[in-house]
Amino acid sequence: MLDKKDRAIISRLQYDGRIPYTKIANELSITEGSVRRRVKRMLDAGQLQIVGIVEPKEMGWNEAGMIGINVQANRISEVADEIAKLPEVAYLFQAAGEFDLFAEVYCKDREHFVHFLNDKLQKTPGVTRTQSFLILKMHKLSYRWGESEAPSENSSGLIS
Repeated sequence: MLDKKDRAIISRLQYDGRIPYTKIANELSITEGSVRRRVKRMLDAGQLQIVGIVEPKEMGWNEAGMIGINVQANRISEVADEIAKLPEVAYLFQAAGEFDLFAEVYCKDREHFVHFLNDKLQKTPGVTRTQSFLILKMHKLSYRWGESEAPSENSSGLIS
């Protein structure tokens, strides 16, 4: 379980994954070595990932959508494992409600999206039905959640 100091470290890394450990240490009144050890422990335990996030369109992924997926009874985990292997799938989760699974999908263009849907997803054994929701405009793309808070601004308007 993550303690208060771990959460404070994560909070800072969520806003800047390249923030120097010395700066985190100073802000939290702990040693740089303590920050380094805690980050390594969380990385090794799979509790934390530090990644570069890019706007998908900047990488040529111009067609995005959410797809609701229905699956044959008692096959959700098996089907989810197969769908998770598809490179177009950025996010996959099991849901309660009308659909068993939802996938967030990024494709190069509309033709690629149709190919993905018809020739990959719908041909996955156990998939019985899909419904696509094309993303027309992204209003927010963030990977910050949980108890993390935004860094405060100092009197000069700079984030500290």
